[in-house]
Amino acid sequence: MTQASVSVREFKMPDVGEGLTEAEILTWYVKVGDTVSDGQVVCEVETAKAAVELPIPFDGVVAELRFPAGTTVDVGQVIITVDVGGGGTLAQAAPAPEAPEAPASTPAAPEAPAAPTGEKPAPQGRTPVLVGYGVAESSTRRRPRKQDPAAQAPAPAPAPVVAEAPAPAPAPAPAANGARPLAKPPVRKLAKDLGVDLAVVTPSGPGGIVTREDVHAAAGPGTANGAVSAPAAEPSDGARQAPAPQPEAETQEHVQPQAPVSGARETRIPVKGVRKATAQAMVGSAFTAPHVTEFVTVDVTRTMKLVEELKRDADSYGLAGLRVNPLLLIARALLVAIKRNPEVNAAWDEANQEIVRKHYVNLGIAAATPRGLLVPNIKDAHEKSLPQLAKDLAELVATAREGKTSPAAMQGGTVTITNVGVFGVDTGTPILNPGESAILAVGAIKLQPWVHKGKVKPRQVTTLALSFDHRLVDGELGSRVLADLAAVLEQPKRFIAWA
Repeated sequence: MTQASVSVREFKMPDVGEGLTEAEILTWYVKVGDTVSDGQVVCEVETAKAAVELPIPFDGVVAELRFPAGTTVDVGQVIITVDVGGGGTLAQAAPAPEAPEAPASTPAAPEAPAAPTGEKPAPQGRTPVLVGYGVAESSTRRRPRKQDPAAQAPAPAPAPVVAEAPAPAPAPAPAANGARPLAKPPVRKLAKDLGVDLAVVTPSGPGGIVTREDVHAAAGPGTANGAVSAPAAEPSDGARQAPAPQPEAETQEHVQPQAPVSGARETRIPVKGVRKATAQAMVGSAFTAPHVTEFVTVDVTRTMKLVEELKRDADSYGLAGLRVNPLLLIARALLVAIKRNPEVNAAWDEANQEIVRKHYVNLGIAAATPRGLLVPNIKDAHEKSLPQLAKDLAELVATAREGKTSPAAMQGGTVTITNVGVFGVDTGTPILNPGESAILAVGAIKLQPWVHKGKVKPRQVTTLALSFDHRLVDGELGSRVLADLAAVLEQPKRFIAWA
């Protein structure tokens, strides 16, 4: 065995989506021969929840990229190898293979070895995050093993053999009982992921600092590859939830560009990522939660005048530098309606046959992005002042459009707003996000003839549609919420009277 092979480290696809079992490599930021350092982002991957940048956990020279951009890879498979020996022996290794012409639903490389037995299981549940079509089992499951992991064939490109590093020089003893071991935050997280108690790890770093290598050594063979392997066992079906998908009209597929063949009558696009989860969740929601949608057409002329007043005198209202638009006041009006009818803010617990009343409102806002429609939510929106709500709303939408929304920001929503009016649509029948009780669709605001004070006049009018889960919300409650919302928008003085 050569010294070069001993110095190669492997980085596996981590669990970046709290229990999801695969991710698509969107972009490589490095190439073979590039020098990388601990914490440097080497690629961006996309799961059914979000796009996430992956940092490399060690220093060295890129030896191999196992998969090209556009490949869907199982969690736990090696995606990049790095020569950490400093000799550069492997810098001339072959680059990532060309992306396959035909769409494929399976990665080009074989399955990764099963996870070490000392690792913690994946989280037992997932919270859907996109504008939704209900709870359904995710189709992103690890495929069954075809043979024993030890007998798996090598990856398409030659991969160097990884051997255990030479025994380190004598190091300081583990921290004494009661003393906090010295370790950097990334090393502490690694130890937590591997189930290693830092107090019993022998440090080898300067000044008695615990290093990554120390943690891997304490965890035992099979973990010294620079990444935590995915658990071999899947979470139980009853604890898994599919991410909530987005409405058809607002979806943008994230696929590799495909030039149509001259004269072709069809184009086939691989179903993966967000769209794959969407297809499953749409069916599940339609036959799980009994949907009811009610509509109301409202004269919002006074609300539109208030919007203009808030813009003109932003300093007086604490809104200087913040975007003021109709959606801001509609969101505030919905929060007022929920406060007056708190029973609507609930969730259905199927396993325990309970209704879970929420005493907080995490307000989801649908945002169109290059990846499709994402629905991050404003945490504890019911406690926000109007300037705070405006600030959070602007940051939420901007972050989503930049593709930087984290999975945590898209979890825990209680009620959602989707603004279909920006597309000139009058209204719609939105489908519930899993775990939520209601979703409001806001239609286009248009000048229309309207009877006002006994005369027909042009007024600013919109149609609102509220969909709700009839197991949680009966017709009376749903009607009260929608009526209160309309009343506030029709006469904004009720913001003061009902707040």
